[in-house]
Amino acid sequence: MSFPQVVVGTGPLSPEEVVAVARHGAGVHLGDDALAAIDRARAVVEGLAAAPTPSYGVSTGFGALATRHIPAGQRRDLQRSLVRSHAAGTGPEVEREVTRALMLLRLSTLATGRTGVRRGTAVLLAAMLDAGITPVVHEFGSLGCSGDLAPLSHCALALMGEGDVRDAAGVLRPAAEALAAAGLAPVELAEKEGLALVNGTDGMLGMLVLAIADLRMLLASADVAAAMSVEAQLGTDRVFAADLQALRPHPGQGASAANLRRLLADSPVVASHRGPDCNRVQDAYSLRCSPQVHGAARDTVDHAALVASRELASAIDNPVVLVDPGDPDGGRVESNGNFHGAPVAYVLDFLAIAAADVAGISERRTDRFLDRARNHGLPPFLAHDPGVDSGLMIAQYTQAALVSELKRLAVPASVDSIPSSAMQEDHVSMGWSAARKLRRVVDALTRVVAIEAMTGARALDLRAAELGVGPARGTAAAVAALRAAGVPGPGPDRHLAPEIEAAAGVVASGGLLTAVQQEIGELA
Repeated sequence: MSFPQVVVGTGPLSPEEVVAVARHGAGVHLGDDALAAIDRARAVVEGLAAAPTPSYGVSTGFGALATRHIPAGQRRDLQRSLVRSHAAGTGPEVEREVTRALMLLRLSTLATGRTGVRRGTAVLLAAMLDAGITPVVHEFGSLGCSGDLAPLSHCALALMGEGDVRDAAGVLRPAAEALAAAGLAPVELAEKEGLALVNGTDGMLGMLVLAIADLRMLLASADVAAAMSVEAQLGTDRVFAADLQALRPHPGQGASAANLRRLLADSPVVASHRGPDCNRVQDAYSLRCSPQVHGAARDTVDHAALVASRELASAIDNPVVLVDPGDPDGGRVESNGNFHGAPVAYVLDFLAIAAADVAGISERRTDRFLDRARNHGLPPFLAHDPGVDSGLMIAQYTQAALVSELKRLAVPASVDSIPSSAMQEDHVSMGWSAARKLRRVVDALTRVVAIEAMTGARALDLRAAELGVGPARGTAAAVAALRAAGVPGPGPDRHLAPEIEAAAGVVASGGLLTAVQQEIGELA
């Protein structure tokens, strides 16, 4: 699905729109409905700003300093000071797609008319996205409560013409310089605007949406790798039968088993050992239970997607503007706790756990290929000349190291909490941390699946030489995709690292899955 430009209105963005803007550089435009909603909410804020009674976030300090009433002449200083002091991130720069996602999602909340920003502030944020100007956001700084304060503050700082950004070409520049080059002018924040720009779960949500897209593709790719393993290890496909899977009606399990049936359909290799004398009905769990593990991971992704959809439909800010035409003042501003990141943090951690387990079963399937006692007639380590050559021995070491790292990354971040803001913010979600480690999890899972696929491809080539028959259409397409990507077939030992990178690249890009689907149709 292509989105050359995404229109941000009062309603929720779709996950596909988030990915299009964050990852593929789609343009951004505010809808007329959003502009009207922004104007209505701003009128409420300006009415409260003019009132003698203090209103949190409009005419008071923030957090533990909320008891101080700020005179009108100092309120713009208050907003500017808030952004400058909260732009306190440190460590490596996060990825461009992450920053663009959090900017877009903050814009989406501004567009709901619940935050009280001025029209010009929201328009400038949209224009920065449209021009490809990306503020520098750092790895550390967010506790995931009161939202992703530090990351969002670095973005708000750029709106003020301060701090560093990367332009559309990726060149690091001062924000004021990049804005001027794009024909944009920085904004001087007014009452409530600084708080509205920094108080949301946008960073963790953006990373969740991106991870869900990646994991859907990776889990289908894991089914491809599993089919290659089952086939080349002379496993049975009977256990994937629809009637057996229906006895345990988890949707993800059924989808994964259906994929395996299609991938192995009419396989000459499977047919070569099918018959009355075939005793392959009790394959190892890593082969036989692939749909159960991959399917549970799929169901976890579906649950995470449900949470993401609810969050995409949310207006996260504190305080929030409630517009009421029946109110003589037009509405009110109320404090709330919707900025707490727990709902997002939990599913980020759930996904890390599921991905680690999928990687674990993938590594076990790979290991079986390399052990002569378990690989049903293939050479040890799939080596060309065992003893002289080590074959794929150390590729499995690399896979095992990745799986070990994934186990550590599966430890939840969301069970941690460090109080902040003089105990005003005394329970935090650590959702940003959960999201950051999930990105590492997705990368590691990609590499684990890639190593299984390259091992399965070599084994299928060796099995074809042994049996005189080739693999199924789907798995043959996977082998061909790997070969085209620069992963050669069997032969004497050679430098393996480039082959692993090539395999990881074709899996990460979706190229492996695409090649298979072009041959046998869409997988679930």
